[in-house]
Amino acid sequence: MKFLAKSAPAIFVLLWSTGFIGSKLGAPYVEPMVFLTVRFAAVVPILIVLALMLSKSWPKSPVAIFHCIVTGMLVHGIYLGGVFWAIKQGMPAGLSSIIVGLQPVLTALMAVLMLGETVSKRHWLAMAIGAAGLALVLGPKFDLSGTGITVATIAVVLGGVFAISLGTVYQKRFVGTTDLLAATAWQYVGALLVTVPLSLFESWSITWSGEFIFALVWLILVLSVGAILLLMLLIRQGAVSRVASLFYLVPVATAVESYFLFGETLTIVQLAGMALVVSAVLTIRKPTARP
Repeated sequence: MKFLAKSAPAIFVLLWSTGFIGSKLGAPYVEPMVFLTVRFAAVVPILIVLALMLSKSWPKSPVAIFHCIVTGMLVHGIYLGGVFWAIKQGMPAGLSSIIVGLQPVLTALMAVLMLGETVSKRHWLAMAIGAAGLALVLGPKFDLSGTGITVATIAVVLGGVFAISLGTVYQKRFVGTTDLLAATAWQYVGALLVTVPLSLFESWSITWSGEFIFALVWLILVLSVGAILLLMLLIRQGAVSRVASLFYLVPVATAVESYFLFGETLTIVQLAGMALVVSAVLTIRKPTARP
């Protein structure tokens, strides 16, 4: 159990990073909001069954359910929906990744303002170093030539980053005592309230290829069940600002995975950036010495 608790952050980063790989595999066969709607709709019954089998209590208070739904709308529906929509409109994935890289800093600021968390100078310095390292990792992917770089796409991605940052803090403040499995099931109901109406503007044409089915199953079981449950658990157990720092590692892990799976290059500059990111996150997560 202690090993699982200590390895949970690393497992979360590894699982979460594969979401970008799964999305890349499935994207050619379906439109983005339909993809998310099918994914979320499949997750809900899985989590309900797990909650009924393993949970000690199911949230009955309308207020508790409301908080779970709001968290899901922010963390899953608005965030993923915004990023997927912007990329579909032609925004380069590298630019969207750089904008998403603002999340740890924004989440830390919200944790200070809304939760009263104390963020040390060492923490802020490490986050700045992590941001610099992330810029080095994503720099080769930065491309301003895409026609999808508009005020609308940039605003939507920024809105998505704000949503997941706010949702992370909201989860810590209002959903901390609700049963984890049941709360997560309600979160995906909230996500569907965002993606279902938006999917009605798409064709609902799906090519059920083997590659798409594999990507969908992976995203459902590994990301929407495994990684999200780990994220919710980490938020409950630790400071939100420290949990948010883990998102600096996600592009690093994705870059390494893309190198092995898709033959993408890794330059010396990117490797140096990865070293900066890893050192920054280790510094942030190092326990503060107590007198």
